[in-house]
Parts: sequence; C-alpha cells; structure tokens
Amino acid sequence: MTVKHVSVGSLKKGSYVVIDGEPCIVLDVKTSAPGKHGSAKANITAVGIIDNKKRNIVKPAHEDIEVPIIEKKNAQVLSVQGSIANVMDLESYETFDLEIPEELREKVVEGATVHYWDVLGKKILKAVR
Repeated sequence: MTVKHVSVGSLKKGSYVVIDGEPCIVLDVKTSAPGKHGSAKANITAVGIIDNKKRNIVKPAHEDIEVPIIEKKNAQVLSVQGSIANVMDLESYETFDLEIPEELREKVVEGATVHYWDVLGKKILKAVR
C-alpha cells in the first residue's frame, strides 16, 4: 500500500484519507475542544473514491491517520468490450482492464487517451482526453 501518515487535526475538506481500507475524500471535519478529562476529537465525514459509500470516523486530533498517495497517469485505449476498456499505460506500456464509469461510456473508444488514477493498487478511470 502506498500511504503516508498525517495528523488528524491537519485534515481539511477535499483532502484524501483511508477509512476501513478504502480511499476516501473528506467532506467535512468537525473538531471538538479539549475537555477537562480528554483531548480534542475530530469527527471526519468522507465518501469513498471507488464505491461512493459515505463513511464516518472519530479520532483524537493529535493522532496520525493514513492518507493514500494517488498516482495520476495516462493510458491509451486498446479495445472496448461493454463496460470494460483494455488500456496500455503510456509510460510503462503495461496493459490492463479498467471499468468505464457510466458518464464516460460513449466517449471511451479505441485509440483514445484516458486519464486514470492508481490508488492503493486499484485503478480508476477518471477522464477522456
């Protein structure tokens, strides 16, 4: 896994975080004030990048949390079969299959250049160039 550790207190809306082993984008961070018997807590609400599931986690603000390292790459479409595109990375020349999101189905054609993310070993098709 390609992750780094950051302080929970430094997270902001729009940053990325790993919750339950899934990469997520932070929607909201609420931090409570430290009390008489405890430290400040951060309530993080996030949505999964891959599965779009909403997740919530509460952690002490001084603790560390995993943040995924997102590699943004380009590939060329070799073939399209239904909702799966066989693509070749333009740097490593590795070939693999990517699932085509519903909103990009008609734009992904043979020979097109696509933009994809490699997050925690999972590849996600993001755009067509």
